[in-house]
Amino acid sequence: MHEIRWHGRGGQGGFTVARLLGMAASVFEGKYSLAFPSFGPERRGAPVLGFTRICDDPITDRSMMDQCDYAVFLDETLIGPGTLGGIREEGVILVNSVNPEQYSKMTDRKIVAFDATTLALEILGRPITNTSMLGALVAVSGVVSLDSVKEAIRQGMNPSLVEKNCVVVEKACGMVREVITNG
Repeated sequence: MHEIRWHGRGGQGGFTVARLLGMAASVFEGKYSLAFPSFGPERRGAPVLGFTRICDDPITDRSMMDQCDYAVFLDETLIGPGTLGGIREEGVILVNSVNPEQYSKMTDRKIVAFDATTLALEILGRPITNTSMLGALVAVSGVVSLDSVKEAIRQGMNPSLVEKNCVVVEKACGMVREVITNG
């Protein structure tokens, strides 16, 4: 089973991206998935969590995740001792950052970073980084294919947002693959 934890702020699409990943896995790849949110006060800017479980077998565990394979930070201001726990030993942290070196002293887990905000602003015209970070996850994890993610975006997002978000996810995946290959 693959377990992914999404850290974001209200309005950044943290639960939407958890749901899109689950849809890509279940609808387009025939796997089982479960996506669910966790948040306190429902207000824009408040910290939120999204979770996605993906497995080849039926998922019976519907509890919160104690451990995850990937922790994805849509907003780097959410990184800290309280949010870096619960990542498996071989787990990967994906962070929207231009300066990820500052986090390497906080954890011994692998950190992969790229500037998702600039990409989102460039293509979407807004700093909504969920699909940028979804593309990064595809590049790092291989949990689902890029084609499946793009199909999930086509099926699960407002039609007026589809084309630009498909471009974002594809570019982000390519950028992160390049970082991994050259880094």
